[in-house]
Amino acid sequence: MSVIQILIVVFAAFALWRTVRQFRRGALTMAWLLAWILFWLLAGFVAVLPQTADALARFVGVGRGADAVIYVSLAAIFYLIFRVYVKIQQVESEITQLVRKIALDEMEDKQEGSTIARDISEGENRR
Repeated sequence: MSVIQILIVVFAAFALWRTVRQFRRGALTMAWLLAWILFWLLAGFVAVLPQTADALARFVGVGRGADAVIYVSLAAIFYLIFRVYVKIQQVESEITQLVRKIALDEMEDKQEGSTIARDISEGENRR
């Protein structure tokens, strides 16, 4: 086994361990846990047996296994970037809604406070 194969296997094992830790902390759903476990196991498997990537390449009509792995990896990366972008947009929208609600609540509290102060001062003036 070459040095790069060993490094990929070690990294895949580390990533698996981190994935399970994130799941236990509640940062991942069961579906994402299974997806990431499958991904890291496949990465380790392809690192140990690179001829499996050649079979995938032949199946999809690409010249070399390494090319097939790169194409699949790029597609996965762009999909994950898209998901992150959508999530960021959702979070920004939620933050905007929260800031608006807080501002309106504070404005209502100030108005109620000034109304109460006015009522108190009017009551004192009547005496």
